[in-house]
This record gives sequence, C-alpha cells and structure tokens, in this order.
Amino acid sequence: MRILNVTETYAPFLEFGGPPVKVRALSEGLARRGHQVTVLTADWGLEKRLQTREEKITAERSPFGWRWNENGVQAIYVPTWLHYRRVSWNPAVRRYCRARLQNFDVVHIFGLYDLLGPVVAAASRKRRLPYVLEPIGMFVPMVRNLWLKRMYHAAWGRRLLEGASAVIATSDQEAGELLAGGLPRARLVARRNGVEVPATWPARGTFRKARGISAEEKLVLFLGRLSAKKSPDLLLRAFAELSGRATGISMTLVFAGPDESGVEAELGQMATQLGVQSKVQFAGPVFGESKWAAYRDADVFVLPSRNENFGNTAAEAVAAGTPVIVTEQCGIAPLLADEAGLVVRHDTTALSNALARILSEAQLRARLVAGCAVVASRLGWEEPVRDMEALYAGLASPQAAGAESKAMG
Repeated sequence: MRILNVTETYAPFLEFGGPPVKVRALSEGLARRGHQVTVLTADWGLEKRLQTREEKITAERSPFGWRWNENGVQAIYVPTWLHYRRVSWNPAVRRYCRARLQNFDVVHIFGLYDLLGPVVAAASRKRRLPYVLEPIGMFVPMVRNLWLKRMYHAAWGRRLLEGASAVIATSDQEAGELLAGGLPRARLVARRNGVEVPATWPARGTFRKARGISAEEKLVLFLGRLSAKKSPDLLLRAFAELSGRATGISMTLVFAGPDESGVEAELGQMATQLGVQSKVQFAGPVFGESKWAAYRDADVFVLPSRNENFGNTAAEAVAAGTPVIVTEQCGIAPLLADEAGLVVRHDTTALSNALARILSEAQLRARLVAGCAVVASRLGWEEPVRDMEALYAGLASPQAAGAESKAMG
C-alpha cells in the first residue's frame, strides 16, 4: 500500500516529545513490511539541523521543501512561514496535496490543533481518499488557550473528526473520551503505542556520573515536557513531603525535558519555597543514549499527568527495567499496574506514599523490577504496526487492495 502519514513534528525534531517518536516507529515498521510510506510534516529548521547535527542527514531539496529518506521512509518537510508554539503555517501543503495526494491509498493524520491535518483532510475528502485520525491525547483540551482550542474545533476539528474513516484511541481512557464526545463507536479503533529500545544499553552509572549523583543516592526521575498537563509540580510537592518525613533516605529528584511556558522557573521557585532546592536538578532535554542512561540509573520513574492518552515515557522506563509510578489518568496504567509499577490518584499524599514504598521496600522493588521485563515484552511495535496494516488494507480501495495482495504474494 501507499501510505501518507501527516504530522506536525517528525524526526529529527525529537524535542517535541512522543509524537515524532511514535510516527517514526509506525512509519519505519510499515516500510519494513513492504509498504511505501511518506511522512508529510512541518519544517522546524531542518537546514540548520543539517549543519549542526553530528549524525549525517542526506536530505535534498524537493519541489515542496526538504526531502529526507531514512530506513525506507520518505519525509517531506514543507516550509514553515509562521508558527505559534507547536502550530505552524505551511502554505505549500495545499500544493503538495494537489500534486501528490492521488498517489496514495490511505492517509493517517496524527494530532489536533495544527493546520496541516485539516488541509490534508479536506483534500482527502474531496478525492474520496480514506483518512485515519489519531488525536494523540489532544481531543479533550486540558490546559492553555482553551478558547483557541474550542475555536479550532468549531472551524476545523469537528469536520476533521466527522470525515475520518477511523479514529485511533491508544487506551481505554482515550476511547471513553472520544465516545463521550460523540464519536460513533463503529469508527473507533483501539491500538496501543509501543516502545522501541536501543540496540545496546548505556552502562549503568553514566547518567549519575554526568549529573554528580552518587550510586548510594535514590534517584527519582521525571522525563518529558515540563508542561502543566504532566503535573511536574505535583511530583515536586510529593518529593518534598517525603523528604520531610523520610530523613533516612538520601534522594535526588531530576526533571529532564524541554521547558514549556516557563514551567522550569516556576518549579525552581517552588523547590526553594519547599526547602528542597539542593535535592532537585533540571537536566534539560535529553535524547538518544542520554535518555536511556537516565532511565537506567533511576530508582523510580514518575509520570504524574493530569491526562495522558498513553504514556510513552513510562513504557520506555519499564523497558529499561525501572519501576514506575503513574497517575490513574495515564492510559498506560492498566498495562503495568502492580506488575511493573504503582498507579496512584492525582494527589500529593498518594504519590508521596508510593515513592516511599518503592524507595524503601526492597521486596516490592524487586518484584516490580522483575515485572518490568514481562511488561516490556508486551510493548513492542510489531503488534501496533500489524494493526495499522490491517486497518489501512480494509479502508483502501478494492483496486489498491487487490494490487497489494498480488505484490505481496
């Protein structure tokens, strides 16, 4: 099949968090299965990245922007004229649709609250080309500019959803939100996310050495965007509460990830007010080997989100063998509860108590570490890729499906 994936952010712009990692994993997985996969995305400064990245990217100019072929996937980066936060204006996307959209059998649009998806969706509807929509946890507006998001739904979002042949939910929680929002059950498709582990693991102690954290110190890790939705402030308060009553436990809390809207400064001020500033570090964004080194060295990973459609970072921590704590609002919670981690209410005391248990109860921690390997074995990308392959085949035209079966035979 010929598949077009549409996403606001894609590799190598991994600072945007989970979406570019997810889209890359699905795209490359489908390419390995013999499909022709193209990713249409915004250009967030690829030319500058070409000049500064250590790894060599062999991108070239195309009629629609930069073109990069990697691992069987062709990515087209349409020029960005203007942008506000993670929303970009890319006029060339209309020209791309007019010139290239007829070359695809199915379109998969990732995300809401951007301007790429609605343009491609409208062009797909005009051509009667089926498209799949994956909101990636954005369907329910949680924080920041709620009135703008409501305006988006009124102008584009409602039509985007209504015209989709299928809508992907990555957890029972997200499925419930979509159904409550009026999505017909017949168009809802459940598909979990996966986790892609490195070919080789960094040596234990690498991250601790880089941050000046001793092997005896208990390391509590938050890794992800420092945004209000992910509630890093809740974790800081829980950590401070535990520090105040667990005088026998020497602990360090590390926030690793890109800052969003000045949250890091707010957390720094809060740490000072709570009297734990000497026990809190801000590592900034970490990617690649540094990210996996952080997971490996942590005693516990915490994802305290107010709402999380899945929770890719928790899955990555589990794959690295580190027990996790997630809130009930994280979609991944049922997949790891009491096997690879603890699930708690979105509450300071509940989170503080869970931290205390994992850091001080050796038997519990050993059981959760053993459970990480079991859970990680169920979180690969192979199954999600096959699920998407089957969904696309069912949506593609009979002619395309017939041609594909002959090609694969």
